[in-house]
Amino acid sequence: MIFGFNTDVKHEDTVYHVQSEAREHDLLQTQVFVRGRCIGKRATSYAEQLKTGGVTDPQKEQMLRDQHRLVMDAVREGRLDDVFDKRDTPETLAAIKQLDLEWTNAESVHSDRNLVMRLRVTEAGAVVEGARLTVRFARPDAAPFYTQVLTDNAGTAEMNLEVEEAALSDASVLIQASYSGRTATRKFQLRRVEA
Repeated sequence: MIFGFNTDVKHEDTVYHVQSEAREHDLLQTQVFVRGRCIGKRATSYAEQLKTGGVTDPQKEQMLRDQHRLVMDAVREGRLDDVFDKRDTPETLAAIKQLDLEWTNAESVHSDRNLVMRLRVTEAGAVVEGARLTVRFARPDAAPFYTQVLTDNAGTAEMNLEVEEAALSDASVLIQASYSGRTATRKFQLRRVEA
């Protein structure tokens, strides 16, 4: 299984979130987000390689890594339009039925040594019950912590982690939502909000 890659890349005054993952139908997809909105994507099919002898997971991972790097380099060089699939505009991307993962309480999540994250999974605007959320919580001074939760009938799930507030500024949370063969992966960088 390829979990995917998530990287924030800054060009001039804009931070671009580059997300790459293996999708169903023999597709490797890289999407670029600015402030949570998908501005374009690049997709590569490996269906032909499957017909002529198959593709191993390490080969798929390397292909995905190369595509991710190509898009990150394009961001840094200010030439994203050169690598995006031309047939997909932001408007047509919004119409594609896919999972969306939202952190609904991002402004207020830490209290009494607990990090509380409320998450919602939707597909084409409709809530998704029973989506599996795989969570990776990482800090520089400790081993990553993994957990899984399922969304309820409102498409929401709550996750509680015990963590000191001082550790939040260097921590990140990587979450993959999976449902009926579709996935969405998001990386959230935690930060301290001054009162």
